[in-house]
Amino acid sequence: MERDGWQVCIDPSVPGWEHTSLYVAQLAPGDTRTLAAGEWEHIVLPLSGAVTVEADGQRLSLAGRADVFAGPTDVAYVARDLGLTVTAGEGAARVAVCGAKARGRHTPSVVRIAREDVPVELRGAGLASREVRNFGTPATLAADAIIACEVLTPAGNWSSYPPHKHDEDRPGQETSLEEIYYYELQSAQRGEPGRSSGGNTGASAPRGIGYQRVYGTADRPIDVLAEVRSGDVVLVPHGWHGPTTAPPGYDIYYLNIMAGPGTERAWLICDDPAHTWVRDTWPDQAVDPRLPFGGKR
Repeated sequence: MERDGWQVCIDPSVPGWEHTSLYVAQLAPGDTRTLAAGEWEHIVLPLSGAVTVEADGQRLSLAGRADVFAGPTDVAYVARDLGLTVTAGEGAARVAVCGAKARGRHTPSVVRIAREDVPVELRGAGLASREVRNFGTPATLAADAIIACEVLTPAGNWSSYPPHKHDEDRPGQETSLEEIYYYELQSAQRGEPGRSSGGNTGASAPRGIGYQRVYGTADRPIDVLAEVRSGDVVLVPHGWHGPTTAPPGYDIYYLNIMAGPGTERAWLICDDPAHTWVRDTWPDQAVDPRLPFGGKR
């Protein structure tokens, strides 16, 4: 869904969507985009290129990165009730603005997190190895409701696995969070000129595909097997989700944004009991040596 210069617009205008939002725009040098916040808090995340963020009389510079596979990026947090303006620097930029409906205005209201302060986690092992950049999780970012991270999966690996869910509030076990997945892919031959994340859409750009599975419970059915390419979005209102599969030849990146109706800001998940045993196999396997993307942690 495109609107007001944003190529991706996910918000409550999508039927049944309540707690999270995502806006993605490709910006020419000097281009701007604005958002009126209302009751929504936001995280500005450069996908490629550099941007500045203006909010509440402050101006933050985000140096960004060449693309999402080049490493973590600095980000900006803007609390609810504060509109924001994003402006590209001297070069083109692609930017994502993640949002969540906030119960109150968090203090401090405008924060910059430097890329070197973004924790990088290597999760899983073997063919379930992936990299997680926790720029917007509770341990890294103080906020009211939003939880966000980036996950990168090398070609041939499985991610979001074992399948898990977070659609019930069960203290200490599970939190109710709807979730957005935003995807980009690149050729696994990373040194070649044709490699691309979502910014290269020409005829010579690699058109890799991946897949995401979402399935429900008896009480709350859902049945999704989505073919995903760069720029695609999958919405998970409830249910078990996983795996996301990266086919041979293409690395997969996805941006996760989560929030829900509860008062606890925590990512508490429940594995599908049919597959949770897979975790027990990881201690005997090495983490994929292709990780992390972008060099050392």
